[in-house]
Amino acid sequence: MKIRAYIGEATEYDKKETLEERRPKSWLKSVSAFANGSGGVLLFGVADDDVVLKGLPDVKTASEKISEAVKSKMDPIPSIELQIRQEEGKNFILLHVAAGAETPYYYIGDGGRIAYIRVGNESVQATATDLKRLVLRGSNSTYDSLSTLYRFESFAFT
Repeated sequence: MKIRAYIGEATEYDKKETLEERRPKSWLKSVSAFANGSGGVLLFGVADDDVVLKGLPDVKTASEKISEAVKSKMDPIPSIELQIRQEEGKNFILLHVAAGAETPYYYIGDGGRIAYIRVGNESVQATATDLKRLVLRGSNSTYDSLSTLYRFESFAFT
């Protein structure tokens, strides 16, 4: 798929003009949200305005920094695939994040441990209810399948 085919930002993809090394939270929250949801793609080197394809000056170094940040600032580490693309004479990185099986996936940094989810075209902090749902999904359970502390013999239907 061509880079220009990604119009705007959506639930399944997010664009970053540059790799913000000093502010990894700006893009790692999308990695967390994609892993906690149905997966997605982060496009590095693309401006939000869809007009200018900026590209990245050094995709090799940027790829290494992306891999290192995901390994050191995500828990658990989500399944990712880095892809380098060239279009219009410029280099881009596509970071594919698979939907995770071990939810919740947390961003660890800034003295905190925060899980994100995707709401429309934004990555937002998961609420307490979202976290409960993610924990159940990560343990391959549903609310209805949880056992109770009450014994069946203790119930009376009269």
